[in-house]
Amino acid sequence: MIRILSILSFIFILNVSSTAQEPGTPAPDGTKRIMKIYPNPAVSFIKFDFQKDYERGYTLHVLNFIGRQVNEIKNINASTTLDLSSYNRGVYIYQLKDMAGKLIESGKFQVAR
Repeated sequence: MIRILSILSFIFILNVSSTAQEPGTPAPDGTKRIMKIYPNPAVSFIKFDFQKDYERGYTLHVLNFIGRQVNEIKNINASTTLDLSSYNRGVYIYQLKDMAGKLIESGKFQVAR
């Protein structure tokens, strides 16, 4: 029962925390997104493109639906392509963090096969 409640609360947080993926679209906290991700849903790859505020030292974390980290890309480029060949079908969360570990942006993408 506890596991079901934690999964349901995670789904709720996921839906509330990241509704838009386009740059310039306000995030739930009122700030503008700095990354564009596409295609979404994705099959074989997904691209992360900075639209503004790119700084060296950003780290991209990818988490699966249950919150386990499945990938970490350090010092990402202004345009980064992520190969999804080892990813299972489902919803994933990305987190962009700066050099100090502060969360800059987060969102979700779907892998469809």
